[in-house]
Amino acid sequence: MSNRADAYKAAGVNIDEANVFVERIKALAASTHGKGVLSGIGGFGGLFKPDLSRMDAPVLVSGTDGVGTKLKLAFAFGGHDTIGIDLVGMNVNDVLVQGARPLFFLDYFATGKLDSDLAVRVVAGIVEGCKQSQCALLGGETAEMPGFYPDGEYDLSGFCVGMVDYDRIVDGSQITHGDLVIGLSSSGPHSNGYSLIRKIFDASGLAPTDTLPGDTQTVAEALIAPTRIYVQPVMNLLRDLPIKGMAHITGGGFYDNLPRVLPSGVTAHIRFGSWPVAPVFQWLKRQGNLSWPEMLQIFNTGIGYVIIARKETAEDVMNRLVAMEVPAFVIGEIKPRVGDQEQVQVSFPEE
Repeated sequence: MSNRADAYKAAGVNIDEANVFVERIKALAASTHGKGVLSGIGGFGGLFKPDLSRMDAPVLVSGTDGVGTKLKLAFAFGGHDTIGIDLVGMNVNDVLVQGARPLFFLDYFATGKLDSDLAVRVVAGIVEGCKQSQCALLGGETAEMPGFYPDGEYDLSGFCVGMVDYDRIVDGSQITHGDLVIGLSSSGPHSNGYSLIRKIFDASGLAPTDTLPGDTQTVAEALIAPTRIYVQPVMNLLRDLPIKGMAHITGGGFYDNLPRVLPSGVTAHIRFGSWPVAPVFQWLKRQGNLSWPEMLQIFNTGIGYVIIARKETAEDVMNRLVAMEVPAFVIGEIKPRVGDQEQVQVSFPEE
């Protein structure tokens, strides 16, 4: 680019490095593209032509999210290869809740000084997340902003668009008493509660390479395990089985996320202990001096995604999940709501 960009480079923005980065990720992004993608990385906008042949009334479903302060642990532990999976997972799992198949994903990567080697590692994780979600990485934005971020740090956000036929939208409106609550296992804390996790970790005195108490993983492996993506098993279920409602257990845990899909006249009665609680959550509870209700308010505590189905359908759902080797458990039941009682009631073994 001769010397035309020298003034901008002197201000801290390296256009040449940005161009190198874009060239390096073109092939990565292309590996996620299916027949609906009409454009490659580098244009002003991504073009996507959806297949509407099997839908009577297609509805677009959109979502956006980031990974929060889990990024701080990624910086500290060197977890740049999997944080992109988290980014995709937090978005596609939200879109999936309404029965939508993710179509395409866009990312936003911002940093003070662009390191193309590091940025490629992050994008490779995004690509892996898109492959797990069977959606295309259609485009994104890389922003180099000198003085805005500390050295070696960056920020991430993502944007997903999915599609569902109008008559197959899953909105929870038909949930009624007697329906069963099925929980799909999480891979760890996913991308929520990390302001508290970082505080607990800092006070623990443990090093990232130490073995997590009660586990075989290191502290770093347990705390930055990538978010589990539920797209493939859930789309398999939706193809054949009537699902009444679904919830992605993110920030706010069980108490805040399940009511988002429940009609006002019912409550979800959850039986704590009906699923195994991984060592990382046991450690967070003990080290943070937390109660189980506090854990369920902050973390997914082992259940990352919830499906609500008729009792007669639940056995088929469980059998299908077992066949797909997806750890899942019947964790509760829908009951009539009494007055203005809280819509999530959790019973603990000692009660």
